[in-house]
Amino acid sequence: MILTVTLNTALDITYRVRSLRPHTSHRVTEVVERPGGKGVNVARVLAALGHEVTVTGFAGGPTGRVLRERLAETERLTDALVTAAGPTRRTIAVVDGRSGDTTQLNEPGPQIAPAEWGAFLDRYEELVTGAAAVALCGSLPPGVPVGAYANLVRTARAAGVPVLLDTSGEPLRRGVAARPDLIKPNAEELAELTGSHEPSRATQDARRRGAHAVVASLGAEGLLAVTPEGRWRATPPAPEFGNPTGAGDSAVAGLLSGLRDQLPWPDRLTRAVALSAATVRSPTAGDFDRAAYEKLLARVSVTVA
Repeated sequence: MILTVTLNTALDITYRVRSLRPHTSHRVTEVVERPGGKGVNVARVLAALGHEVTVTGFAGGPTGRVLRERLAETERLTDALVTAAGPTRRTIAVVDGRSGDTTQLNEPGPQIAPAEWGAFLDRYEELVTGAAAVALCGSLPPGVPVGAYANLVRTARAAGVPVLLDTSGEPLRRGVAARPDLIKPNAEELAELTGSHEPSRATQDARRRGAHAVVASLGAEGLLAVTPEGRWRATPPAPEFGNPTGAGDSAVAGLLSGLRDQLPWPDRLTRAVALSAATVRSPTAGDFDRAAYEKLLARVSVTVA
């Protein structure tokens, strides 16, 4: 079982319009609702790849009930979310049908009470002992300590379970110091962590700060991986145009899937880049185009960096 943690879950709503223009009203041509938040997106991709996955974090209010109903529809996915009093947030993605560009609106998460945080920690400690790998993903809702991920990393490491951290800002800085097995920042998050805008230097610095391995997402340029086993650059065959929402989460799913299947690093990176590109091609936020994924697997380029 792979465990994903999403402390700030969301109900992802995608609106499609013919052409998005400011200061005007729009007729929505399509509406899609999906359970979301970074770790939930990772879990859905892992389940689609055939892995047994458990989701934990918080869900509350009417939005949280809808999210859990949607999760129940996903095969191979177990809901271990902790109930919060506050309502789960919504994220709105508006897709411009003419250009393919996406405008994203993210609500804040619910206020988490100390008793709710304590209940989550108890649940996490129970779940992590039975996990093959753990992914800690996304932002922290109000009320959760800023050092939360550092605590969760240490718990996973004490249990001997490999842990991937995918967050940003101060939670990332503190989490890296707890020595996760892998972090997956994008270029902006990596620069914020290290102060360097040069990816090669920044990834090395992130390892010195505590991360065992670093896989940096460079957008259309693919992934740069710096690990104890070596350094690699993985790139898609061509730039992808479409809805990028969830592409980074699909890359995380590819990395975790490759870890679970004990693949060598170049194969893990190939899987991650192919899934990320196939997600951009999908019209719905957080989904991936399976046919595109299968074709891209043979076309991703991985070179020694």
